[in-house]
Amino acid sequence: MKYSSTFIFETGELDEDFDRLNTEIAERARTIPGFLGEEEWHNSDTGLHSEVYYWESLEALRELVSMDTHGVAKLRSGEWIPRYRVVIAEVHTVYGDPTLGLAHVPAQS
Repeated sequence: MKYSSTFIFETGELDEDFDRLNTEIAERARTIPGFLGEEEWHNSDTGLHSEVYYWESLEALRELVSMDTHGVAKLRSGEWIPRYRVVIAEVHTVYGDPTLGLAHVPAQS
């Protein structure tokens, strides 16, 4: 079974610290065994932003959540993000091109 983790948030006052932490989390997530890819969306009409990560297993997803940088970002999220929602889902089926829209797809072995 594969999984997705979706982080949806209202964009507030994003500063250099937010950008640095967000970039570091994304870069480190890509190195986790079981990371399958990512995509992000922004709706300028609503101010909502969404970041989706895809995982081979819940263990891989848990590794992301246990990262020190993720913990720091979570503690400081109130500085930048008025409201957020996280959705963890099992991915049962993907139709069409499974890589379409993914910002990063690791090489297949």
